[in-house]
Amino acid sequence: MKRREFLSIVSGAAAWPLAARAQQPAKIQHVGFLYPGLQAAVASRIAPFASGLQAGGLRVPDQVMIIPSFTDGNAALLAPKAADLVARKVDLIFAIGPAAVRVARAATGTIPIVAIDLESDPISSGFISSYARPGGNLTGVFFDFPDFSKKWLEALKEAVPKISNVAVFWDPSTGPAQLRAIEAAAQILQLKLVILEVREGADVEPAFQSATKQGADALLMLSSPFISANTKMLADQALLYRLPAITLFPHFARDGGLMGYGPNLLVYFRNAGVIAAKILQGSNPAGTPIERPTKYEFVLNLKTAALLGITISPATLLRADEVIE
Repeated sequence: MKRREFLSIVSGAAAWPLAARAQQPAKIQHVGFLYPGLQAAVASRIAPFASGLQAGGLRVPDQVMIIPSFTDGNAALLAPKAADLVARKVDLIFAIGPAAVRVARAATGTIPIVAIDLESDPISSGFISSYARPGGNLTGVFFDFPDFSKKWLEALKEAVPKISNVAVFWDPSTGPAQLRAIEAAAQILQLKLVILEVREGADVEPAFQSATKQGADALLMLSSPFISANTKMLADQALLYRLPAITLFPHFARDGGLMGYGPNLLVYFRNAGVIAAKILQGSNPAGTPIERPTKYEFVLNLKTAALLGITISPATLLRADEVIE
């Protein structure tokens, strides 16, 4: 064999492993989607989150595989679901709601966690060190609550000036931040509150019955994954019990409730996906700033107002971003 041919073979053999490695597909990263709500709502939450991942430069499912992990409202399953995602060695956990955030943080201090939590004060809850530099392995989207509590009650009182007794649906698993804020706002507005715990579907009918028995003349539903996933059912029940109602989720009014005032939830699922894409591509969650909603929608349903016998003032109509007639 000639020397030139020998060198050609050797150099080709040396280059082959490099070429083979270059042709191998890139590693698919796995994201655990930890959701404490109902299976029926999972797809509508995953879609905007996946859109955010793609906007952030990652293709789903070619580069990122989303692993749905939901509890169907059974809180006892949340910790085992989080432990299972950790055991699978996922590259990131997307935790929805305060209960999911708590169990994810308890399950791992190393796997990055992106949260969407509209119910907690993340600093007082110990989730983060600061909004600008969260520290640890968690970042995401959190909502600054206290101002909104007063706006909800003001909107109810403007729509129904004679109200004095407001039922409040609250899920204790979301923590005390919302409840404290609404109690402080009620004192300022001289409204009496009837606090009723609503964690799951079985609690809804008894809560409406109790609200009626205790003389509630309006209803405020505080934010929770259960409330956000069941706005149509809750709107129907509020109409059945003839309670003018408001909640954080604008789609509540689109589903037949009287009023919804707050951020568009699915927009922030998408934003959380963008944050997750940054972390999957190398950003450190400890230094990735927390995002807080800055745009809110006030949606008012005049059809429901008419069915409840309520005349909405021109001032309220002017403030609404969307009026359903």
